[in-house]
Amino acid sequence: MSSPKTIRWGILATGEIATTFTKDLLVNPSTRDVTAITHTVVAAASSSSKSRAESFLRQCNCPSTANAYGSYEELVHDPDVDIVYIATPHSHHYQNAMLALESGKNVLCEKAFTVNAAQAKILVDKAREKNLFLMEAVWTRYFPLCVHLRQIIESGTIGPVMRVVADLSVALSPEKSFADGKHRMVNPYLAGGALLDLGVYSLNWIFQTIYYLQPPETRKPPQVIGALKMYDATSSADETVSIVLTFPRPRSAGGDAHAIATASMRIATTAADRERVPCVRIQGTQGEVQIFNAVRPTRFRLVLVDGTVEDQFWSQPGPGKGSGWYNGFSGKKNAEGEGQGMFWEADEAAFALVEGRKEGRYLDLEESIRIMEVMDEVRRQAGLRYPDKIETTDFPVNL
Repeated sequence: MSSPKTIRWGILATGEIATTFTKDLLVNPSTRDVTAITHTVVAAASSSSKSRAESFLRQCNCPSTANAYGSYEELVHDPDVDIVYIATPHSHHYQNAMLALESGKNVLCEKAFTVNAAQAKILVDKAREKNLFLMEAVWTRYFPLCVHLRQIIESGTIGPVMRVVADLSVALSPEKSFADGKHRMVNPYLAGGALLDLGVYSLNWIFQTIYYLQPPETRKPPQVIGALKMYDATSSADETVSIVLTFPRPRSAGGDAHAIATASMRIATTAADRERVPCVRIQGTQGEVQIFNAVRPTRFRLVLVDGTVEDQFWSQPGPGKGSGWYNGFSGKKNAEGEGQGMFWEADEAAFALVEGRKEGRYLDLEESIRIMEVMDEVRRQAGLRYPDKIETTDFPVNL
């Protein structure tokens, strides 16, 4: 048996999502039955200081040989980096991804991919011009649970999918949680708001169960009706989003499919309800699949018209109990030894590099652009525009 191929990562930004990703990244892949590739971190960069990057590397237990940089420019010029993981706010994704691509680096970029579709299209063009890998880091789509879900749909078990309803709402008070207005969730200069931060999850549940499963040659953009509610009269950050989508399909595939995507900072069910009330329902003519966590699902319920009700559970692997290892996100710590689940998207990127692929299998670049176009249309209908310097397609721009 040949030795696993080691993929050398550079981590661009050192915030909370970067920490969660990097800790997952360094979990031994054999704990999830992956043996052909392995990961290491060879560099990390903070825009604030080299010392912050050094602290990040220690916090994530990265190899002592990893380089710490006080600028993103230094990171993307490190010859040992195979791929850059971009973990900045989405307002900065376009500039950071362009910097990496122009420097000849493969890129895994956090969601939302960019601020608008125009930026996404330019990134895709640049990656193809440079013959580089580029993927939006919609981590949930690479969960084994989601892979199996799509297989159930493709098998015809629930019949043609006719409607999908997906919600991600988090029950925060923006005035209390983000009182100074600087937090990425409400800061217009960071493209703050529910749409790009939360709504992208709801849209991805819809797209992966309707759009993605259509033959590529038959896919057509959905019709979009959207509404946004701003969290105060002076803000250009939305707190609640509602989107109705109609996906054109031929009659042979069941005809048009409908979908409703919602997200909110302020609205949510109680914690008890989240265990019994599905936040995502994929509904076909013969039954439906219910999801109970839109961000990090660990179970789903299959409900069929013949009376079948079946719960399936998908725990996240990791070093295991007794390891003393923990990971989590947004103040929530997972059980001891249980990964967050971000290693699945990292594995996909690694396999793509080994195989010579230039995009992800379960979310290609055309679809990432299409989702950005939907969010653009919602903003257009609501009259929401972010500051020019983060909407621009100019490069480089100092943010």
